[in-house]
Amino acid sequence: MGDVVRWAAFSCVLVPVVLVGYGISLAGAGGAALGLAAVTGVCRVLLRHSERGAARQLAEQNGGHRGRHSRTGTGAHRGVRYGSESTPVD
Repeated sequence: MGDVVRWAAFSCVLVPVVLVGYGISLAGAGGAALGLAAVTGVCRVLLRHSERGAARQLAEQNGGHRGRHSRTGTGAHRGVRYGSESTPVD
């Protein structure tokens, strides 16, 4: 994502310079720069939102692995028996 943002920032600077070079007024070039900056900002937010959604979806797909120290559910303790099968120890 960093490369995309760098290229977008570069274009936000380059386009107004080219426009002024072709005879567009400074106000027009400034307006174009502001418009490009706004579009770049919105695209960056949408890209970040999309990446988070993809990471969240990947985490849900790999939900079976819960980590080294997490509990997996009721009765998951090692060596503990529940129910009527247990016999008293004398």
